Amino acid sequence: MDSDGNRDARGTHANPVPRPAGPPEVPGVPPRPSRAPGAAPPPLPDGSAFLSWLRTPRPEAPPGVWRLGHRPRPQEEPERVPGRQLVSGAVIAFLVGWLIWSLLWNGYLGGWWLLPLYAMIPDSWAEPHSFGSVVVVYAYYALIAGIIMVGVGRLGRWDEIWRRYGPPAWPALRAAGAVEAAERLATEAHQGLMRDVDHARIARAWQGVQNGRHSLATFTGAVLGAGSGACPHPSGDRDLPARRAHHDLVTGQVRIGTAADDARNPYAYRGTGLALGPDLLGTSLLAVGPAGSGKTGGVVRPLAESLCLHALAGRAAVVVVGAAGSDLGPAEAYDVVVRIGHPDSVYDLDLYGGTTDPDEAAVVLAEALVGDLTDPHPGGDTRRSTTVLAQLLGPFRAVHGRFPGVPELRQLLDGTPGPLAELRQGLRAAGQESLLRELDARERQMGHPGDVGGVLADRVALLDRPAFAPFFDTSGQSRPFSLKSLDHPVRVRIDLPERGHADASRMLARLVLAQFTASVTVREDRSLFACLVLDDASGVVTPEAVRGVQRLRSAGAGAVLTLRTLDDVPRALRGPLLGAIGCRMALSGLTPWDGQDFAEVWGKEWTEARDVTDRQIIAETPAGKAVHMVRRVITGKAPTARAVTVRQVERERWSASELAHAVPAGHAVLSLTTVRGEHAPPLLVDLRG
Repeated sequence: MDSDGNRDARGTHANPVPRPAGPPEVPGVPPRPSRAPGAAPPPLPDGSAFLSWLRTPRPEAPPGVWRLGHRPRPQEEPERVPGRQLVSGAVIAFLVGWLIWSLLWNGYLGGWWLLPLYAMIPDSWAEPHSFGSVVVVYAYYALIAGIIMVGVGRLGRWDEIWRRYGPPAWPALRAAGAVEAAERLATEAHQGLMRDVDHARIARAWQGVQNGRHSLATFTGAVLGAGSGACPHPSGDRDLPARRAHHDLVTGQVRIGTAADDARNPYAYRGTGLALGPDLLGTSLLAVGPAGSGKTGGVVRPLAESLCLHALAGRAAVVVVGAAGSDLGPAEAYDVVVRIGHPDSVYDLDLYGGTTDPDEAAVVLAEALVGDLTDPHPGGDTRRSTTVLAQLLGPFRAVHGRFPGVPELRQLLDGTPGPLAELRQGLRAAGQESLLRELDARERQMGHPGDVGGVLADRVALLDRPAFAPFFDTSGQSRPFSLKSLDHPVRVRIDLPERGHADASRMLARLVLAQFTASVTVREDRSLFACLVLDDASGVVTPEAVRGVQRLRSAGAGAVLTLRTLDDVPRALRGPLLGAIGCRMALSGLTPWDGQDFAEVWGKEWTEARDVTDRQIIAETPAGKAVHMVRRVITGKAPTARAVTVRQVERERWSASELAHAVPAGHAVLSLTTVRGEHAPPLLVDLRG
């Protein structure tokens, strides 16, 4: 088996990021402590509380329903019986069963219950104390005793007592022969030494045993040696520093709100908790709402927290991107924190995504530099930009063994004579004739009108600033983080320098998105869910980005994007973006023109329309006229007859006007799609619930 990462000194290899959590080799080096020596250990949950959480029913439910303790709304179930009443009822039922058996055994109820026994015994076994008669008699007694036990067990609800207070089964471990490991975990669960993250992490490691990636002996040895702390995350952390949201790691959900008890919500959803998990995030999520509507605090922060917990359990890899100072969780909740433009940043960002292929690097870099530009702008064609970059990156790597840094790339794109002449000389010395022709073609294109080299140089100049001087280094002097590492359960946060560098921040966000979609689609292990959380995707949505998001679903990955308004997306891309995203959220304060785009993608539904018509009644007789006059004097209205017409009409699920004016503050309208293709209609959700 591969090392679990605990033996590796951090920062001593090219990509110093955690590797997958799995059963360590036995014996193994203990994990890095998560607190300073002498510091007080974090409080452990009470054992009974953990077991109660673990045994809480999680019934199947429609997409997005918080399943922990969920009770389907259409069904009326009896209230939960108090524990004292449940135990006393079980004891009374046992005593009743014992009394019945005693009466039968001592003959106080007669011998009628032995008549079936006499009918079953053959004549050859009629002799008293014969072997056959003894066997049949005791088997019959056991049958009668079993019937009595089943009856009083159902009457006393013994199954409910076992479910509440019995030891956890871990039946899969016991069935596979890992009885000692199951007993060790059950003991620590009762002692309060196990957390929900431990349960999820060990369950993930057991899946590796079932898939054949790890051996049963290694798994059992790890559990017996470390108990609930077995198979640790390479960081050694078993929980996050501080949780805000409600998480259920058994189902993988995080609760984000409550479906409003509103007539526009389906009846089965009204009043139920709403939650998101990898089964929904695998189709990606787009949240649109103005500043202050709750995107970061109500959506991004809970999702980032949930994905970090999944990473600690070895289930996911997460990259959270936002402006510096955003409420994305403490730095201690992440393994890698890249603070671009901050001099104290420990990690750097790999400008080329960790690839060694010049063509692949050119594609990703071109998307970041000019992907937001559209024709007829001369830099709008990313294919031409890709060609220009490839003509320079290939020769430079062949000569220097690395890709150029930001200042070097800017000089090459500007056509500075000195660097180009040096590069040409190096190619001749290395005998790279084919790359010399690439460089000759680049020099010929520099003099032509409409050459995109100047546009690319201007974009690269946004990164060639004193604040970014220590970053994007390719000489090996820094600790670059590469998104090629997303095949490990790593937690990454990237802080963008939006203040004073807004254009550079948008370009870097496009770079991260392009590298993410390029790296996760070529992973071998797609059981590890990979997710990119991009807080404020303004200027990031490009045609290639939309195509990349469409490919994430089949790659075991997803993206969470937030926007202040759909006006930040080119008009031609709004429809494709909403079509490529499976989960769409419109928060309160949306503009009517943004609401129109959501109304179109959510479509229409058939509903019942009632037309009421009031027709004045005209009296024909003097008596009728007198009665009508009296009614008019009393009610102040003329007598009318009401006609009701009921018909089926097709109307929008949520109109643009309703989305703009009928969504209360702190609420959102959310539609969901799972990776299996299940749908939930647009739901009015209280994000504060």
